[in-house]
Amino acid sequence: MKRPPHPTADFTEATLSTRLAYDGGFLKLRRDEVRLPGGAAAWREYVEHPGAVMMMAFADDETILLERQYRYPMHRHFIELPAGKMEKGEHPLATAKRELVEECGFEAANWWLVTTLHPAIGYSNEVIEIYGASDLAHVGARLDPGEHLEVFPARIDDALGWIREGLITDTKTIIGLLWWSRFGRAEVK
Repeated sequence: MKRPPHPTADFTEATLSTRLAYDGGFLKLRRDEVRLPGGAAAWREYVEHPGAVMMMAFADDETILLERQYRYPMHRHFIELPAGKMEKGEHPLATAKRELVEECGFEAANWWLVTTLHPAIGYSNEVIEIYGASDLAHVGARLDPGEHLEVFPARIDDALGWIREGLITDTKTIIGLLWWSRFGRAEVK
């Protein structure tokens, strides 16, 4: 596999000052003054995100768990892979294990890191770690207060077809499923 060209220039921006422009219950908005590589000053605004995980939970080699839930910012229901935000100081794998039980009601005997996503590099520091999970045991869901979702098994090939049909439009779910179809099928433990 050919590697990308070796970087020949450094475009790093140095932080001159930072301030919290908004402090919400989930997200924070920062406004930083930076020094550009050419020496000029500029402003950068970005969303601070606590980080998240997404799980590809395999019921068997060809079947994963999906969720259907309402997403208020878009005012509609979406089909997604299970996911959740990290708690402060929590390791991503611990988050994945916790969220799989809370949302789906399953524990998994086997876990592995699938890949890492940076979904909004232009305006957020969010990182999503995608984990694979297999050898599932049902233990019962423990949804957070106010959390409503429906969990269902789906054949991976059906879910890929739903992407093509526009039934799955959530970016992280699309990337996870397409990544798996291209690179990961041999990795199911």
